[in-house]
Order: sequence, then structure tokens, then C-alpha cells
Amino acid sequence: MLFIDTHTHLFSASFDQDREAVVARAIAAGVSQLLLPNIDKNSIQAMLDLADRFPENCLPMMGLHPGSVEADYIEQLAIHRAWFDQRPFVAVGEIGIDLYWRQDNLAAQTDAFLTQVGWAQALDLPVVIHSRESTALLLDLLAAKQVRGVFHCFSGSAEEAQTIVDRGMYIGLGGVLTYKNNEALREVVKKIPLDRLLLETDSPYLAPVPYRGKRNESSYLVAVAETLCTIFGKGMDEIAATTTRNAQQLFRL
Repeated sequence: MLFIDTHTHLFSASFDQDREAVVARAIAAGVSQLLLPNIDKNSIQAMLDLADRFPENCLPMMGLHPGSVEADYIEQLAIHRAWFDQRPFVAVGEIGIDLYWRQDNLAAQTDAFLTQVGWAQALDLPVVIHSRESTALLLDLLAAKQVRGVFHCFSGSAEEAQTIVDRGMYIGLGGVLTYKNNEALREVVKKIPLDRLLLETDSPYLAPVPYRGKRNESSYLVAVAETLCTIFGKGMDEIAATTTRNAQQLFRL
């Protein structure tokens, strides 16, 4: 069985002491490819160094995270856009809107998001969308856009999930799916076609049960897959094969 972790910040400082061991554990667990969403200009070099160290396993994206949209965001966007002319990336990401941490800069977050969606359209790349407390808004912004991508770490409603699926996009699921107090999300996921789901960790954040509270890592992706087995009444082989195929199709791996 082979899995793809479609969202891991393995280049973060949390892994500075044992990054190679983390990659080795992921591969040993069957998680053969790790997709790396960028954060901002300060994370680019560490991400690219990791991708160059493990070119078959660690695949970079390029984008400006909504949590890093500050007064200099136009300058930052120029830096990020220039990278697409220098090397390949599997997606434009991580992009989106975050209304949990900040609402006062919504106009700037929206402009940064739509600018990067335009890059994805021009470059024929998928988008990896951060949608914390902003799923409905983002769906409205994308209503007239022809773009493929994934709503990562999905936590929206059944109606929002259906809209995402109807538009041919994917839903990313990670550790929060396994939490005992998140039955509502599991009920939503039951209604989503398996061929629209991707597995992710968002490591080092949001470790699944039984690792909750610890630093997350890509080898823990198997725990998320086990929860999907329970939700859909499917074997691990089918969950692995389908979610891996979904990732390969979206990111053209």
C-alpha cells in the first residue's frame, strides 16, 4: 500500500533535529510522497533544500499563506511568482483566507488569494486552499473561476462539501477527522464520494489519535486512513489506492 501526504510542513524548524528520520519513517509506513506547501518568503529556501535532498519523495508547492499576508504582501507575491519561472512546482499553495486569526486585513487576503488563483490558471496548476472560517467566502470567490484544487484540512458543512465536489475539486482530510469530539465532520465525510478525498497530515500540526498532542509527522497518515476505513466500511487497500490515485490525478504526479 502506498499513500501520499498531500500537505506537510516538513521543512519547519520543528523537524530540524530529525528531519531525515521523519522521512525514513514515512517511507517505511508506505507514505511514499510528501507534498510541501509553502508559507512565505522566509520558508522558501528550507522547503526547496528539502525537496532537493529528497527529489523523489518531497515535492514543493509555491504560494503565500493567508496568515502571512501583511503590509508587504504585494512585494511578497512578486517574490513567489518569480519562483515559478525557475523550477517546477506541483501546486500553487498554500493560499486562501483565514478569518480565525485576522479579519482586519480581509481585503488584502482576498487580493492575495485571487492573484494566486490567477497564477494557477495561467500555469495550469492546482490550488491548495486554506479555508479556516472562510469556506463559504472562498466558494463565492471561486464561483466564476475555472480552477482545480483541494480545500485542505476541511471542516465545513455538508452543503459546502457538496459544492466543492460539484465543482470537481477535492477535500483534504487529516488528524482532526480522528478526534472523538468531531463526529459531525465524520458524518459530513460519509456523504462525500471517496474519489474526491485526499489524505494529509498538516504536520507538525494536528496529530491524529492516538498521537494527539504530539508533533505530527507523515507516518501518522495511516491513522487517518484507518478512520476512513471505518467511515466507509472499506479495507485499507482500497482507501490507500483511491486516495493515492486522487492525489496523482490532481497534482499530476
